[in-house]
Amino acid sequence: MVKLFVEGGAQDSNLERSLCRKAFSQFFAADARLKGNLPRTVPCGGRKAAYDAFVTAVRNPTVGVLPLLLVDSETAVAAGHGVWQHLKSRPDDHWEKPEGVTDNQAFLMVQVMESWFIADREAMQRFFGPSFKDAAIPVWPKLEEVPKHAVFESLDKATAECGPRKYVKGRLSFDLLGNISPALVEAASPHAKGLFDRLRNRPGRP
Repeated sequence: MVKLFVEGGAQDSNLERSLCRKAFSQFFAADARLKGNLPRTVPCGGRKAAYDAFVTAVRNPTVGVLPLLLVDSETAVAAGHGVWQHLKSRPDDHWEKPEGVTDNQAFLMVQVMESWFIADREAMQRFFGPSFKDAAIPVWPKLEEVPKHAVFESLDKATAECGPRKYVKGRLSFDLLGNISPALVEAASPHAKGLFDRLRNRPGRP
């Protein structure tokens, strides 16, 4: 079994953690090739809390459980850099790869989870309704190169007239995550593809 320690879900809110867990479960379940290999999502709140929970799981292994880490990259990943290189070199992280951990135990949402939403514009149109302004979101050829601030600004403009469904990070994020296509996310994000490949190709043991 895979335990996926994710950035998301407020640490002090059982409801948000539950919504986060459900959203990731729906997202992964929408990929037919993951049937029988769905990870167990562990919402951890902030990114540092996710890393700390992952490290604890690595240091206190459970038979039959493979811990994986999933956090936002927050910034572009430098050419040639792996995930652990990125997490160690990022000024606000400086995270070390725990002893015994492989390179394919950490994965990134590049540059933020909201980048994944933009990969599925039709799902966003359905989710936000007729007031959603798709034209407010540029057609970026390489989604992982789009800065975090540009992603949020585009979502803000596109949903400005959506009333209570105007995009705000939090519970609405999880509702949307559960409705987007894994195939479209994978096609737009090489890092997302790396995560799916890891989950699909994992043997029946860690």
